[in-house]
Amino acid sequence: MLAKIGSAAVLGLEAQPIEVEVDAGRGMASLTLVGLPDAAVRESSERMRAAIRNSGLNFPGNQRLTINLAPADLRKEGPAYDLPIALGVLAASGQVPLDGLAETVVMGELSLDGSLRHVRGVLPVADMARHNGTATLYVPACDAAEAALIPDIEVYPVSTLSELVAHLQGIYTLEPVKVDQLLAPVDPPPVVDFAEIQGQEHAKRALEVACAGGHNIMFIGPPGAGKTLMARAVPGILPALSLEEALEVSRVYSVCDMLPADTPLIQQRPFRAPHHTISNAGLVGGGNWPRPGEISLAHRGVLFLDEMPEFSGKVLEVMRQPMEDKVVTISRAMGSFTFPANFMLIAALNPCPCGHYGDPERACTCAMGMIQRYRKRISGPLLDRIDIHIEVPRVPFDKLARATRGEPSASIRARIEAARQRQRARLGGPTLACNADMGPAEIRAHCALGEDAQVLLRAAMRQMHLSARAYHRVLKVSRTIADLADAEEIQTHHLAEALQYRSRVLEV
Repeated sequence: MLAKIGSAAVLGLEAQPIEVEVDAGRGMASLTLVGLPDAAVRESSERMRAAIRNSGLNFPGNQRLTINLAPADLRKEGPAYDLPIALGVLAASGQVPLDGLAETVVMGELSLDGSLRHVRGVLPVADMARHNGTATLYVPACDAAEAALIPDIEVYPVSTLSELVAHLQGIYTLEPVKVDQLLAPVDPPPVVDFAEIQGQEHAKRALEVACAGGHNIMFIGPPGAGKTLMARAVPGILPALSLEEALEVSRVYSVCDMLPADTPLIQQRPFRAPHHTISNAGLVGGGNWPRPGEISLAHRGVLFLDEMPEFSGKVLEVMRQPMEDKVVTISRAMGSFTFPANFMLIAALNPCPCGHYGDPERACTCAMGMIQRYRKRISGPLLDRIDIHIEVPRVPFDKLARATRGEPSASIRARIEAARQRQRARLGGPTLACNADMGPAEIRAHCALGEDAQVLLRAAMRQMHLSARAYHRVLKVSRTIADLADAEEIQTHHLAEALQYRSRVLEV
């Protein structure tokens, strides 16, 4: 008898339909698994055999079993095929009715006792099922809430193999899971409040502008000036994710198997802070089976690079294309995989190896050649992609010891959310969520300058030697400053503030 069960393979961030075909025929008892399976898939035959027996069901050990994972030219990986293979064997041996199994999607890893374990990538699989017109999805119970975020499909939570068999036989009824997509907004996680950061008012203002428009920002200053502290406080002022953005971020974390068990939908913007020893593949993604890297895990959120010159030069340079295109493409022999990478970069670095170059209170011990080599670890093209350059000087005692608190994060966040709302209304599209996403056409349409502002920008282009990219980025930052001021047009003082953020603080 021939049985066909629907399943799926996760490739990059997308899922592809897989059909599990099981043929039970006469001949010497054997089990053959074909269809380009990897080691984890080949081992499923032993897990499936033990799970069937320990679930009180009969494994057809006196038949010749041939299992094919179609299409045969697509490599299969992981243990998610355990459940569809076991279900196919039971259907081919007449223990489970075949009606409708080919029009379903089944996935899950089996324990030897027949219970189901968590599998990664359930969210893109559910999205694929909806687009292909598949109405029924059977997944492990621990993954059902994640799959149910996709509308217009019925997601059945399965705890054990015997439970699913009883459901298909009509002995027991599984109830589909329903999850309200419009979940209540979640408050930001506990972070450092900006009210507790003394001094650095100009740096906090620059950080507010960066968060309001999604712009890249770089802090340079001596050790202990507050660069890392301000970066760590950013989650408290970032606006909440929209539902579309939350699903984008959750898809990435689902594929990376990093979704918390009790959080099927990520509602806070990611904040990623990789160590400087990270590799190219760790930062932008890669591997034999390509996986998203840190820049994709920071999608719609923040990537914080502390001590930026300590990162490998090759690692930093691979960020240049994703910072411009907002996506990263990984090419392998099996094909090309595109991951989203629309992140806001926050970089922090010292002015020299000892950290005290230009410090009025502590003398620098570095030779000029050392300082130049240290700063050249960050290339000019990469610096050109950073919109805001800010010096963070030492905080004097009087500011540190004062009893008054600064402006709280809640007030800053309210202004940022209002500015983002104006940007969404003006740009009008999920792909253009903030000013940093604007292209040349949008800049021409929404960043018009008056005559006085044009004179100022012309002089700045000549004196600061700004590139065409820097010209566009200055206009986008100016538009954000105007949005924070609730101004319809970019005024001269908005442009002047944006230009002061382009000063090359790394010049010796």
